[in-house]
Amino acid sequence: MKITFHGAAQTVTGSKHLVTLNNGTQILLDCGLFQGHGSDTDEMNRDFGFDPRAVDYLILSHAHIDHSGLIPRLVAQGFKGDIICTPATYALCKILLQDSAKIQENDIRYANKRRSKHGQKLFEPLYTMKDALVALTHFKKVKYSTVYQIRDGVRVSFEDAGHIIGSASVHLDIKEDEKLTRISFSGDVGRYKDLILKAPSQFRQADYILLESTYGDSLHEDANPAAEKLLQIIEETCVKRKGKLIIPAFSVGRTQELLYSLNSLELAGKLPDVKYYVDSPLSEKATMVVKSYPWNFNENVQEVLKVDDDPFDFKGLHYVEDAEESKALNTDDTPMVIISSSGMAEAGRVKHHIRNNIENPNCTILMVGYSEPSSLAGRLKNGVNPVAIFGEYYQVNATIASLQSMSAHGDQSDLIHFLNGQDKTILKKIFLVHGEFDTQNNFKSELNKRGYENVEIPKRHQSFQL
Repeated sequence: MKITFHGAAQTVTGSKHLVTLNNGTQILLDCGLFQGHGSDTDEMNRDFGFDPRAVDYLILSHAHIDHSGLIPRLVAQGFKGDIICTPATYALCKILLQDSAKIQENDIRYANKRRSKHGQKLFEPLYTMKDALVALTHFKKVKYSTVYQIRDGVRVSFEDAGHIIGSASVHLDIKEDEKLTRISFSGDVGRYKDLILKAPSQFRQADYILLESTYGDSLHEDANPAAEKLLQIIEETCVKRKGKLIIPAFSVGRTQELLYSLNSLELAGKLPDVKYYVDSPLSEKATMVVKSYPWNFNENVQEVLKVDDDPFDFKGLHYVEDAEESKALNTDDTPMVIISSSGMAEAGRVKHHIRNNIENPNCTILMVGYSEPSSLAGRLKNGVNPVAIFGEYYQVNATIASLQSMSAHGDQSDLIHFLNGQDKTILKKIFLVHGEFDTQNNFKSELNKRGYENVEIPKRHQSFQL
């Protein structure tokens, strides 16, 4: 059999890895959207690098859009098989894929309005709401630690990856020509001391491992002091300077961690008396899904639940649904905290909030997760000034801050811990995916030092025989 890496290869987004058996059966691991690649992004998302009609099964590690966001396009272009994932991943995909479809349609509608005026050829969206709804009919739910037979000679199981609700490491056992090959795909590995979720689960011995490497060459700060550091930033921005704190945050995972931290401050009697907004209808829906899977929470959150029946809610929190209410926040000069998607600030309401506050020295823009270097969040983190937003340049007078301890991705120590149960004499190869090339090279060197000798960093569309 062979494996081909069609996405998240020497870059972080667009996760797509295709396993092709000797008999022609094709199993796709993830089908994610590329994000933050500037003018190249659209073409990268339109070209799979393989024929969707030839894919027999799709196994989905988790619901984040860079892992699931091209599923509607895959189905629209001829995929007819099952999409296998955990129940919580399906619940999140129900809202995330429809929201993504709405964004595709709205962005194209806006672009075509301008192109039509100039007599230019009109664009087609990557996919539509109808495509997303059809795609959702293909999903099949499998619980953690349950062996599921896809077809003769092919079995899959999921283990908790601790990254977001429902996230899983994927474990394929494939028997062909009387030989068993065990492939494990990490998905995105969470942290072993996560604020909310249980630690990643151990998994059976593998022959080949596809391992994410987002933070493969760095160590995070401890996640536990995140609330105290967040408090310092709120006090400095909203209490002392009377400004706004703008936090770009992914709707699934990061937003809930922020809400949990703010709730912890309220329980401790420390939360400043300012306005708190979650300006993202998607985030509200995602938070409801997260709340419905309390058995995935770690022991600390279980203890909080004994005294607080909703660890993601607190006095003064308001969810903004209406677009006009969102716009009104930009003309409200009172101190406030605005949590809004997207996490990379490439789209959504948060981009408007940043544009309206970037030149105000009393305001702070706080990054709390990974950002592609070319994304707006990435450019701000890297000190670009002035910065382009919606085609116009703005002076960066606001404070740019980062709270890396809130990352839902494991750091180098977490990723090495994830591998601890593996016998290095049996493990044939590790493929590093979902990481920037320089980071992957550094991580490869560290793995080599620790006795993992055969480590590959695949390029996009590169194939390997297993």
